[in-house]
Amino acid sequence: MLLPGVIIVLIYNYFPMGGIVMAFQNYIPTKGIAGSEWVGWSHFSYLFSLPDTKQVIGNTLYIAIMKIAAGLIAPIVMALLLNEVAKQWFKKTIQTLVYIPHFLSWIILGGILIDLLSPSEGVVNQLLTSLGFEPVFFLGDNAWFPFTLVISDTWKEFGFSTIVYLAALTGINPSLYESAAIDGASHWKRMLHITLPGMMPVIVLMATLSMGAVLNAGFDQVFVLYSPQVYESGDIIDTMVYRMGLIDMQYSAATAVGVFKSFTSLILISVSYWLAYRYANYRIF
Repeated sequence: MLLPGVIIVLIYNYFPMGGIVMAFQNYIPTKGIAGSEWVGWSHFSYLFSLPDTKQVIGNTLYIAIMKIAAGLIAPIVMALLLNEVAKQWFKKTIQTLVYIPHFLSWIILGGILIDLLSPSEGVVNQLLTSLGFEPVFFLGDNAWFPFTLVISDTWKEFGFSTIVYLAALTGINPSLYESAAIDGASHWKRMLHITLPGMMPVIVLMATLSMGAVLNAGFDQVFVLYSPQVYESGDIIDTMVYRMGLIDMQYSAATAVGVFKSFTSLILISVSYWLAYRYANYRIF
């Protein structure tokens, strides 16, 4: 049963690692890896001398950290709110509605957002105009674009992440709530002193594990929504690799960027798993 999965991982995750050597070569497709000239660390030196590289890394960290923070807070709040709902049919309906966007691709959602956020015909800007505000170019203004990415990504994913926290709530002993109610504790006090402490191990676990994704700002989302107008605030490492490797055909330089990202992510993932083991008693094996 494991064999098909192992084969897929080997083909798509481990076999392509042989291409890492391109980062240390002046790779020419006609000569291949075996015939291309070795240049050592020159591509890394070249990349970090570019002013765009620092900006792209900064954009990636800025967007990813905001996504991680919003992706932790929103599902926790939703789980707490759903936990207070007495009607099961209403609770299940809301839960289903909020996690449906998780199953839609960014190609579909990107088209919807482009129409909704259009500065001339979008519903959002028409509402703002009717309230007396100026239209906002959400997908073309460098001041608004990062926040548009974060809000839309949180809207898409928070419902699915809520399931994790609702599962954590099922492990809390109901007698604790009954005892607190007898002692006169309000709903707010019960949530503050029973629900949140009961969820804390899962919250710590999810927070520490998310550190490994701090350099993943979401290529598919950014690629669908961004344009040259917002490269200043929306260009991330993955889109930089795409443009350099597939459009400009700078294969070695693009590989060097990918190697830098992978090495940094390896360190962050290792640290996050150590923190998860240290503070949440989470182990991989």
